[in-house]
Amino acid sequence: MQEPRQLKVALVHDFLVEYGGGERVLECLHEIFPDAPIYTAYFDINGFGVHQERVKKWDIRSSWLQRLPFAKKLISPLRVFAPMVFEGFDLSGYDLVISSCNSYFAKAVITRPGSLHISYIHTPPRYLYGYATSFNYKKHLLTRVLGELANHFLRIYDFETSQRPDVLVANSKNVADRINKFYRRNAVIIYPPVEVGEIKAKAEKLKVKNREYLLSLNRLVRGKGTEVTVEVCTKLNLSLKVVGNGPEKKRLKKIAGEKVQFLGEVDDDTRIKLLAGAKALIVASEDEDFGITAVEAMAAGTPVIAIGTGGYKETVVEGKTGVFFAPYKSVKNLMNVLPFFNEFKFKKEDLVKQAEKFSKQRFVKEILALVDKNLKR
Repeated sequence: MQEPRQLKVALVHDFLVEYGGGERVLECLHEIFPDAPIYTAYFDINGFGVHQERVKKWDIRSSWLQRLPFAKKLISPLRVFAPMVFEGFDLSGYDLVISSCNSYFAKAVITRPGSLHISYIHTPPRYLYGYATSFNYKKHLLTRVLGELANHFLRIYDFETSQRPDVLVANSKNVADRINKFYRRNAVIIYPPVEVGEIKAKAEKLKVKNREYLLSLNRLVRGKGTEVTVEVCTKLNLSLKVVGNGPEKKRLKKIAGEKVQFLGEVDDDTRIKLLAGAKALIVASEDEDFGITAVEAMAAGTPVIAIGTGGYKETVVEGKTGVFFAPYKSVKNLMNVLPFFNEFKFKKEDLVKQAEKFSKQRFVKEILALVDKNLKR
């Protein structure tokens, strides 16, 4: 792909310590603008596991946090300094800056007058506005007191820095509503990119006949709802494959039955094979911002059993590409859904057609159109 007008472009991302949905968006932005350096607070290539090759050739420029001893463990406690971390980058030589923001204030970067700053918001920081997070800082008295004090000032910083970008982009209508509520700004909605064509083609080659298991695919952290899936499948004695790593893995294994298998992190080909062979993907994340895995499942011809909240309401079509279970008393409600779920009632063509609404090609087209539109102003 060619960069429009040969602009000098910089990409900015919160921090690079794993390969998740936000990093997939960043990767696609880097494909659009391959010469753009990536500015980030902290980079740990080991956190990318089987995906390390994806980032080895990127021009990654990390902040002073990189030089601190035990920096990775200090990322969360030092988030109170995150706005200053990004303000410290010199981006005066760039015509276009695209920041990718979730929890660490990448949108706080300062750009020169006349340049264009587009900020892709995966969500306003969840820990600031009462949404479920991977770490429960309220668990202990000291961290609760310090956390609430820090969050008071961070909410002020978050609002102020959200006014800096020229354009805010939300990854879903769900997140656009949050942006409007907390930042008092309207956002353009551009859904994240999913390799629909590649997933569909590889899944078709597998020629799956028997679907013998349910699938859970996400980071094993608090708030992802994996414990709900594991508990229900254990109680109903259903075969479940759990893909992903994280601090919750040990606890999940303790509550898992004999038919629950933990596979850890897998590469993309194995991921597609598992998606294509599943009866359904179960997603139970609380207030999910968007939820790329649901789209990936549909691209592989697999229906989705989703908690009826957040971004899943925008991707899954009830009765056509999946079913919902109520978020409240979710263990009970998922137990009421699973025994009656029939994967054969869903048509593959309906699943793929729905997934194609969130394709990588669509993302690229919409990003380039947005850049071009705002450069002409």
